[in-house]
Amino acid sequence: MAANMYRVGDYVFFENSSSNPYLIRRIEELNKTASGNVEAKVVCFYRRRDISHSLIQLADKHAKELEEEKESPAETELTDKQKHQLRHRELFLSRQYESLPATHIRGKCSVALLNETEAVLSYLDKEDTFFYSLVYDPTQKTLLADKGEIRVGPRFQADVPEMLPEAGQADDRDQAKLEEKLWDPECPLTNKQIDQFLVVARAVGTFARALDCSSSVRQPSLHMSAAAASRDITLFHAMDTLHAHNYDLSSALSVLVPAGGPVLCRDEMEEWSASEAAMFEEALEKYGKDFNDIRQDFLPWKSLTSIIEYYYMWKTTDRYVQQKRLKAAEAESKLKQVYIPTYNKPNPNQISLTNGKMATVNGAGPGTFHAAGGGRACESCYTMQSAQWYSWGPPNMQCRLCVSCWMYWKKYGGLKMPSRAEAPEERTSPSPAANEPRSRSHAPRQSNHIPMRNSGSPKSSMKTKQAFLLQATRLTKLARHMCRDVIRLRRAARRPFVPINCGAIKAECKSAFNSS
Repeated sequence: MAANMYRVGDYVFFENSSSNPYLIRRIEELNKTASGNVEAKVVCFYRRRDISHSLIQLADKHAKELEEEKESPAETELTDKQKHQLRHRELFLSRQYESLPATHIRGKCSVALLNETEAVLSYLDKEDTFFYSLVYDPTQKTLLADKGEIRVGPRFQADVPEMLPEAGQADDRDQAKLEEKLWDPECPLTNKQIDQFLVVARAVGTFARALDCSSSVRQPSLHMSAAAASRDITLFHAMDTLHAHNYDLSSALSVLVPAGGPVLCRDEMEEWSASEAAMFEEALEKYGKDFNDIRQDFLPWKSLTSIIEYYYMWKTTDRYVQQKRLKAAEAESKLKQVYIPTYNKPNPNQISLTNGKMATVNGAGPGTFHAAGGGRACESCYTMQSAQWYSWGPPNMQCRLCVSCWMYWKKYGGLKMPSRAEAPEERTSPSPAANEPRSRSHAPRQSNHIPMRNSGSPKSSMKTKQAFLLQATRLTKLARHMCRDVIRLRRAARRPFVPINCGAIKAECKSAFNSS
């Protein structure tokens, strides 16, 4: 039951297609629709196969720079297989949200920010574990480092200043850059005298707002003007005035009301208009506390300092309390968790044995497989034995995966070992030949490739540096000359995807040998 209970914050596998790898998402909300179904609002993660080749090169460059900055390099050199599988564990976070039916959830996984102080092999030791270090923007097609990255390396070391001179020695520091004393707690005034002076400062601020035309429009009532005059900006001005006049009350009072009229001190809450405040709340709902994006997209005429200062003042208002209550009420109406039963329907790519031929469950797949010898080996682990088989790759390649490699491919978006039909970013490997003659394209030997990467799917095109070659055995060469009636092996390469009838070849060869 616990494994099938999904909550907000869980990282999960989503299945949007039976023939594609799972999507990896983080649940942000669980909402019940009017029809009674449950939809999950999720954050999207992307795999290497989902982004362009140029961005993959940028990500590899970033990883290399992080490796070079480590104080202690990796203790063990990674094997080709480990490097291959680590690519399947790397994800790219995005700020993109989407809504998906909760019934498409296929299990839980774990996604963590890359820990640069931990061995990268630790991610391979854990099942269904992924990592990310970069943020992908699918709209702008950019990769950026996550703001929460662990800052390790010589670039982030603190610059320790030189030791300060001892007492009595000359201090050559720039005094303008040093801190300035703003209040003396040992001042001669009592707490009662200070409070009385602050009351006078508030009264002056209220009177100043009554005389100011723009303030009377924004605060039409006396209570609103008094509340605005009681804010921190007025108190800070009063205390700064006291400190500047060496805590002389009579001198400080004369400064509060100069010859031109009472001093009016405004903060960001008063400087912003009602429309600007509404735009800020809309931006905050969309971007959260990302003040740079708020300024860029909603309030470009405001400074970043002004926006940040307004935010922390806005949090003290009744408006913030009301919105917080509304969000709490909305959260109560949302689902905290949802139970999704284990998905056990047969996959359309599942292969079943019918009339001596291998075919997909729904009858529409990559054609048929020759039943003699159990069909082709698994494209990943090359095994010939499996409790279940799944068709994989382009239909004309007639590839299949065992049940273990199929689940690996669904979860990690790649094969355990590189295959000739896998995504072209991986190198190719030949399948072990069965005990039967094969046409030229069925038994390629390992070759280097120039990848032509697009979506990363098995259908990606590629160019070869050298042609494939089949090294035929003497028995195969002899069979080509002896078998002329039942099957002409010399012409088999013209139809590379038609199975070769090994039984007929053996019978004709045996008959020819006996007659000779």
